Amino acid sequence: MRKNADITHKKVSAKVKAEDSKPYLTKRLLVSAAKRGIRKAAVETMQIMGYIVIAQNGWVVKKYADGRVEQIEPINP
Repeated sequence: MRKNADITHKKVSAKVKAEDSKPYLTKRLLVSAAKRGIRKAAVETMQIMGYIVIAQNGWVVKKYADGRVEQIEPINP
């Protein structure tokens, strides 16, 4: 009887561990998908408008398709 209890306990432990890892994987997938979407949107915006506005090194900057970077305003902490 004790042997069955140990096997059941191990199955429950494995299931709990699998459920605990889901938020990490879900968060990882979400972050990855968001980054992919942002990169795609930036490329499409650059093609359509010729520039994108982003935050870089403590500044809001406008990056142009030809490589120019125009500082717009500093970001206040």
